[in-house]
Amino acid sequence: MIARIWHGKTKAEHFEEYTDFMKSEAIPDYKKTKGFIKLTFLRRIEGDIAHFNLITFWENLDVIQNFAGDDYEIAKYYHRDKDYLLEFEEKVTHYDVFAE
Repeated sequence: MIARIWHGKTKAEHFEEYTDFMKSEAIPDYKKTKGFIKLTFLRRIEGDIAHFNLITFWENLDVIQNFAGDDYEIAKYYHRDKDYLLEFEEKVTHYDVFAE
């Protein structure tokens, strides 16, 4: 199993609105992908910035490529991300999961 980790930042005032967007659009997109296993979505506010960390779990790298494209280390963004995110981190990080 492979874990794929993404980080994003919004203004704190968009904390709930961005959460709702991710629940309604991004998370269903992950879940409909064959080979997707599960996800954990983390969020916190630090001053006037909201941080979001998304950890998705996949069967293997081939499945991730099917979801994210040939260059699977490039972060995948959604059309409304531009309305919220303060920056667009180019890459995500992948880890082999060896224990749960």
